[in-house]
Amino acid sequence: MTFFSHIIAIIRKDLLAELRTIEISSAVIFFALIVLVIFNFAFELQVGSQEIQTLGPGVLWVAFAFSSMIGLGRSISAEKDKGSLEGLLLTPVDRGAIYLGKVASNFIFTSIMEAITLVAFVILFNPTSLSLAVIPYIILGTLGLSAIGVLLAAVAAGTLIREVMLPVLLFPVSIPLFSAGVNLTRNAFESRPFSDDAGSFGLLVAFDVIFLVVAFLLFEYVVEE
Repeated sequence: MTFFSHIIAIIRKDLLAELRTIEISSAVIFFALIVLVIFNFAFELQVGSQEIQTLGPGVLWVAFAFSSMIGLGRSISAEKDKGSLEGLLLTPVDRGAIYLGKVASNFIFTSIMEAITLVAFVILFNPTSLSLAVIPYIILGTLGLSAIGVLLAAVAAGTLIREVMLPVLLFPVSIPLFSAGVNLTRNAFESRPFSDDAGSFGLLVAFDVIFLVVAFLLFEYVVEE
């Protein structure tokens, strides 16, 4: 099998495993919706109010961030617990293909969760203006989160406190990503010209490229530990 065939095989394996139970996906989506409801009560956000335009992007990205922890954490730890990760590492599969396959499957799962969360956000809060430009920003943010998240999930899976270790490792590293994502999403909510936040877009793209390359190179050494 070729390098890309291995990637597709990893994606297919993860998708089929999740479709058999829908366990992680349902938990992630439920958690994201709970976060929206909690923030609604915490900030007393009024439907269609100006506060939605100001606070909405932050609320949305908090929901994305915390709920994605569930999927990222389970992507490696579940296989490690079952012994399937060790079996996968014993096969003649390039470690880079395993990494990219895991990133792709997590990207798919997280994107589905975010799409449902975004629809729920619009239904619950009815923002007065929301440009479709928010979609590529969320996609780029999701890619960066998946890229660094899979690597750090592999690091955390080797510890006794992996459920705690993953967010401890991931959130500080992802601050630039979340900052750029919130700024760009607010830009889309307020229908401002792209030039107002071109710097944030560049930061988001740079984060994706840098951490995708770095994590790709380091993943082999992390999983072999």
